Amino acid sequence: MTSAARPSQHAPEFRTAARHIGRRRFLTVTGAAAALAFAVNLPTAGVAGAAELDAARITDDPFTLGVASGDPLPESVLLWTRLAPAPYQPDGGLPAERVTVHWELARDENFRRPVRRGTTTAHPEFHHTVHVEVGHLEPGRVYYYRFRAGSWVSPTGRTRAAPSTRDQVAALKLAAVSCQAYHDGYFTPYGHLAQDDVDVVFHLGDYLYEYAVNAVGGQRNYTDRTLPAHFNRETVTLEDYRLRYALYKTDPDLRAAHAAHPFVVTWDDHETENNYADDIPENDVPPEEFLLRRASAYRAYWENQPLRRPQLPDGPDMQLYRRLHWGRLAQFDVLDTRQYRSNQAYGDGSDVPGPEIDDPTRTMTGETQERWLLDGWQQSRALWNVVPQQVVFSQRKFDLTEPSRVSMDAWDGYRPSRRRVLDGAKAAGIENLMVLAGDVHVGYAFDIKDDFDDPASPTVGTEIVATSIASGRDGAEKPANWNTYMTANPHLKFYNGRRGYVTVALGREQARADFRTVPYVTTPGAPVTTAASFVTQVGEPGLRQV
Repeated sequence: MTSAARPSQHAPEFRTAARHIGRRRFLTVTGAAAALAFAVNLPTAGVAGAAELDAARITDDPFTLGVASGDPLPESVLLWTRLAPAPYQPDGGLPAERVTVHWELARDENFRRPVRRGTTTAHPEFHHTVHVEVGHLEPGRVYYYRFRAGSWVSPTGRTRAAPSTRDQVAALKLAAVSCQAYHDGYFTPYGHLAQDDVDVVFHLGDYLYEYAVNAVGGQRNYTDRTLPAHFNRETVTLEDYRLRYALYKTDPDLRAAHAAHPFVVTWDDHETENNYADDIPENDVPPEEFLLRRASAYRAYWENQPLRRPQLPDGPDMQLYRRLHWGRLAQFDVLDTRQYRSNQAYGDGSDVPGPEIDDPTRTMTGETQERWLLDGWQQSRALWNVVPQQVVFSQRKFDLTEPSRVSMDAWDGYRPSRRRVLDGAKAAGIENLMVLAGDVHVGYAFDIKDDFDDPASPTVGTEIVATSIASGRDGAEKPANWNTYMTANPHLKFYNGRRGYVTVALGREQARADFRTVPYVTTPGAPVTTAASFVTQVGEPGLRQV
């Protein structure tokens, strides 16, 4: 990792508190919670720390950032919104007072067949975000929802409860998305995804980027607006991250996708800082400084995503890995390959394999999460076992010469971790393994080999890599290294460098992946096409183009 010392931007009292608590204690739940409470002036647990604002006094639309739902369970949905009449202001345009928000859920988009309704509180300590867990629902059913604050009514969202875990579901269509750098272009793929018929969207990381966004929105090159100067700096503090989420969520295509489909989210690095590993930052800053930054980033992430209460962070720690089911058709083991990993080998970047990447003590997931994954497979009764996670899982050689360079940030840099995962799948009898990944701003389709260095080795699963929504700007259908990659990696069946998303239709006989791409994102309005489609048969791992 690079070394570039820079002055801290955290409040002095925040830095003093962290140093006083000490790194070891800061990493404990008690110490982390105490430090963060001190930093952002949180009330003690269970105490409403602010006066109440009469919602009738809100004079401008507070639902500027839309609505969202997430983590569908068989009898429960999670609904999200944030009140922000002035989203580009640090306070969102509201005083530091709590606000009562009404919500309702119905079977129809006109709300003539209501199912549930209630109230919740938007606390200023959580930046006036709300997370409503609605239970006692009918499994597998589509629902519509909306919020009200004072006289203002939110846009309508559409969500669904997952089928019962006993249900022999015939089909599921998911979408996978990743990497949406606001400054690299418009979120046009989301506008198309909002119109696509999918059951659930998996966001595989880099929902936002910590990098500065200038007054014209970078490659968006706005001529009809000027973004505030506080976006034109790297995100470091809690206020920085909160404002950056506000900027991203004002994008109409992103709002449309959230309103149309439930999301299941997991992060990668840029939600905090590029290529960090556990508590090791990219840049040369004191450990407590980075943990404070990580605490701020994790808190803002939870506030602005449709996540349930078990994911509420404790200081710089947040359990994001979790398991979801779609009847007996699919089990989803959502991983976090960033928070617990060992530091990247050989200074990060790309390098030829060496002893460090084969050190069995190094880990991509941490021991606890790895054991959770393998134990979950032992108990799985699903036809498809899908692993939504962040970085490329399959071997990806960069050169035609041997030894070839590989990525130190992907699973290639953590080969014993990958071996343990593949051995765990084999031991559990997992026949239909599918890994989802993002990160690399291109679309890939891989056969997962038991031994990637032996083309004749058994194929044990499929990896589908979603290209970026906007990161990397317009991209190219065939990047300059296309021939090299396709030749050096015979298990790589597809490689496309355009922006877009991928859909995967899981059935009881096969799965079908459709790579949906747009020709440009640096200007709005691009059409979408299907660049390629592949199927893999139940019980017969291996991709076939159709």
